[in-house]
Amino acid sequence: MAAIPSLPSRDDVLRMARSTTDITGQLLDTAGNITKIAINTFDPRGGSGQEVLRVLRRTTAELAEASASPQAQEAFYRIVDTLTRLGTSGAPLAVHPVSEPAQALLTALGDSLLPVLDAVEPAVEEFATALGELVEAMSPLLPAAAGLTAGTLLALAPLIRSAADVLRDSSPELRRIADALTAALAPLMPLQVALAERAAAAGAGVVRTSLQPLADLTEAAAATTKAAGPVLVAGEELLVAGLEQLQPLLLATASRAGRVARAAAVRVSAAVSPAAEPGVVVSVAAV
Repeated sequence: MAAIPSLPSRDDVLRMARSTTDITGQLLDTAGNITKIAINTFDPRGGSGQEVLRVLRRTTAELAEASASPQAQEAFYRIVDTLTRLGTSGAPLAVHPVSEPAQALLTALGDSLLPVLDAVEPAVEEFATALGELVEAMSPLLPAAAGLTAGTLLALAPLIRSAADVLRDSSPELRRIADALTAALAPLMPLQVALAERAAAAGAGVVRTSLQPLADLTEAAAATTKAAGPVLVAGEELLVAGLEQLQPLLLATASRAGRVARAAAVRVSAAVSPAAEPGVVVSVAAV
């Protein structure tokens, strides 16, 4: 016969009551905050609530119409198919013995990379900003680069197609080559593994031995760099000043080279193209 469970004590009842009261109060406060947010967002006095509802209705209607298109349905089908394949192939991988060291490796990498990521975050943000400015400044060159890329791809397409045809026709010979390479390299694999283990052990010994001198050398180089910092800064300032002095000369040279190139282009165009009227000679002199 089962024993009758003991009733909770008075302290346990009071503790459960206080916990229930606290949770209920927090839920009511949260519900009140959500209600205030909804009232402030859809306040009819300011007119913003109706506009928000109109925008939501129009947006959801457009999304519903777009989701019914054949392209969207095909995309949804591909997403579901990809998720199904990932689930089918990911389940065996999750229980595979290789997953345990892989998870340990990812954990170790995450623990060691977090301080590094925190340290390089300002530099990455600055680099991203500078890269965005560079891309924005180079935007006039993007159409020309796109055209050049398209022309290159169009020129490479026949070559790739011809190479594919040749490889397709030569599949027996390729299989013979693969079989010969496999037969030649298979006996060497154990020897290569043993040599790799010996090389790894020797390399670990060399690295372990050279770490102390390398640390001493790094400290000495850091001290030398710190001592020579003012000299390096002065040299950089001289270099920048020299570039600033040469800037007008470089601009003048580039401008003159551009005028000469334009004059040469006009001469070549006049020599190649037929003259509009006989006896007319086009001549442009560089200034």
